[in-house]
Amino acid sequence: MFCYQCQEAAAGKGCTLKGVCGKTPDVANLQDLLISLIKGIATLTVRLREKGEEMPEVNKFITDALFMTITNVNFDRQRFVEKIEEALLIKEKVKNRLMEKGDKEDEDIRSLRELLTYGLKGLAAYAEHAAHLGFEEPEIYAFMQEGLVAAHNGHLSVNELIDWVLKCGSMGVSVMALLDKAHTSTFGHPELTKVNIGVRNNPAILVSGHDLCDLHDLLEQTQGTGVDVYTHSEMLPAHYYPAFKKYAHFAGNYGNAWWKQTEEFETFNGPILFTTNCLVPPRSQAQYADRVYTTGSVGFAGFPHIGDRINGKPKDFSPIIEHAKKCKAPIEIETGEIVGGFAHAQVFALADKVVDAVKSGAIRRFYVMAGCDGRMKSREYYTQFAEKLPKDTVILTAGCAKYRYNKLPLGDIGGIPRVLDAGQCNDSYSLVVVALKLKEIFQLNDVNDLPIAYNIGWYEQKAVIVLLALLSLGVKNIHLGPTLPAFLSPNVAKVLVENFGIAGITTADEDLQLQ
Repeated sequence: MFCYQCQEAAAGKGCTLKGVCGKTPDVANLQDLLISLIKGIATLTVRLREKGEEMPEVNKFITDALFMTITNVNFDRQRFVEKIEEALLIKEKVKNRLMEKGDKEDEDIRSLRELLTYGLKGLAAYAEHAAHLGFEEPEIYAFMQEGLVAAHNGHLSVNELIDWVLKCGSMGVSVMALLDKAHTSTFGHPELTKVNIGVRNNPAILVSGHDLCDLHDLLEQTQGTGVDVYTHSEMLPAHYYPAFKKYAHFAGNYGNAWWKQTEEFETFNGPILFTTNCLVPPRSQAQYADRVYTTGSVGFAGFPHIGDRINGKPKDFSPIIEHAKKCKAPIEIETGEIVGGFAHAQVFALADKVVDAVKSGAIRRFYVMAGCDGRMKSREYYTQFAEKLPKDTVILTAGCAKYRYNKLPLGDIGGIPRVLDAGQCNDSYSLVVVALKLKEIFQLNDVNDLPIAYNIGWYEQKAVIVLLALLSLGVKNIHLGPTLPAFLSPNVAKVLVENFGIAGITTADEDLQLQ
């Protein structure tokens, strides 16, 4: 805690361990949180008053909340918890009333603030992955903090916030480049790889999420134990990196995109490790709930958590390894192989072949179908779109959106697979590098002059930073689905449409007619 609001402030500077008045640190911190909330409520209330309306209950609440934080007034932790809960409800009431009063400018400002905030969340995810491998850039941290200040600033105009959003996109390019450098410097450049999707007869651990550093630690610690390791969902591209190919017990990929885990984890039999997001709360009757472990930023009540690294030492995965030894081998749910590893270095290795195919007309167009998968039935659109694409087109993909079409028999063009998987969602950076390289090779002035169309699926905030990164590079005419983000106000959506050609999706047949 830190409090210096009364004459008895410790040493005349401030109380840090406990208030001289008797206030405990938890109560002091709850008071600080309450004050922060009522500042936000006051900001909204002033705007509402400017529109000619008073809310007496808000006046009373703010007065009471301020008074109860005065020295020697209230030491009851629970009272402050209840007051904070009430503050959150009051804040929503004032916001809703403002909207009823036609606060259209506020709707757009709020929309842009949210867009910036969600971009910052995605930025943070990729920055954290890079930091785990020892790659950090102070400018990225500085921008995140400055961006949060901008998102909270009540005096920025729509145009100023649009500038911040595009700056966030530009920083997104930087952070994905940093993560690409972290991955390739540590594990080598991804290369064309066939990944087994069947199973072996050994007990095993299934690793989900995105953190390759965690996977490396686990593979090191499972060597010689008789326990195999499989990837799930966004961890699939780990198989493309040379450094992971030395592990004979790195068995393959099990299952599909994140949202199918509630069925696929049942049949895996062994423990599951979540290294990052994409966790779905298990159903109450789920048979696998006692086999799930979390680490890093992930958490779920009741799931054992593997602690962080201490003094640079690897994480201790012994609990999950011992658990795995007692489990049966996975039940096979499919057989075959997935081909991937087409990050920028691998594509550049095939550059002559690709360029010749474009010049000869064998490849007429590329489709960037990156992003996220999800539960909505409307996402079947992406499978249909991929199936209906002409045979002289190639799909460039990254992220778990690929699970909608990466097992389809789409064939190849002169030995070039028609689905080129660059990797995880952050490897959308590779797709950008490839596009910029093609622009250079074909001596074009604008990346939008390339024979490339963008049909992106989005679900969460990492996809938001990918989208903003593309916009910051001047990429236009992106189709975004299966629905446009709910946080985009009509006016903000209109700006994106007019300035960048952002559009939603319709049907596979209709959208193919637009290409």
